[in-house]
Amino acid sequence: MAAVAVGTETRPGSRAVARYVRSSAFKAREVLDLVRGKSYSEAREILTFSERRISDTIAKCLDSAVANAEHNDDLDGDELFVAACYADEGPTLKRWRPRARGRATRIRKRTCHITVVVARYSDEELAAIDARMALKGSGRRSSAAEARRRRVAASRERDAAREEEHDHEHDEEGIETFEEELDDEALEEEVDDAADEVEDDIEDTADEDETDDDGDETAAVAEAEEDNETEEDEKES
Repeated sequence: MAAVAVGTETRPGSRAVARYVRSSAFKAREVLDLVRGKSYSEAREILTFSERRISDTIAKCLDSAVANAEHNDDLDGDELFVAACYADEGPTLKRWRPRARGRATRIRKRTCHITVVVARYSDEELAAIDARMALKGSGRRSSAAEARRRRVAASRERDAAREEEHDHEHDEEGIETFEEELDDEALEEEVDDAADEVEDDIEDTADEDETDDDGDETAAVAEAEEDNETEEDEKES
């Protein structure tokens, strides 16, 4: 959102100004016409359910104006209405888009300055509003400020729930990671045990082969000695 500042014009009431809003003044004026002269609660409700994107910016500007009235002028937000609201054209950003045959088309990015002025109802108007609300069976006091408090409380509750859910998911991920590490360690131990058994079998097989080779060599030496003795006896005879 653009910067919001307190205005200094001679028009009575508390104001807020959103400067250099990236929207055309024409689009902002269409929404401002809907809330001009409305009470704060009605204007806030209209902006909440509006489908125009600029409604969010105007709603923030309206909330800022009401906050200025409450903190600077000690006014009650339930007794305020939109005394004036208007949009002035801001600087236009000029861009270019390439087109066919080496031409270019100008692109104008409009900006505007949105001003919202809120003022307090007169005592006669407040009495008339209270009487009208009494006939409808609803109270004026439980509308704007209370709705804003409920929105803030609900937003905080959502943030707390989101953080708690994030922490819970983080704990579950840690437990799953720990279990996976334990499974990996057990698998590594089983693999090491199997490798040790295979090495032991290989060593036993090698020892048996060496024993068989030694026996074969001894038998061959004995046979050779017998053959030599037989040849010597034959020569002597």
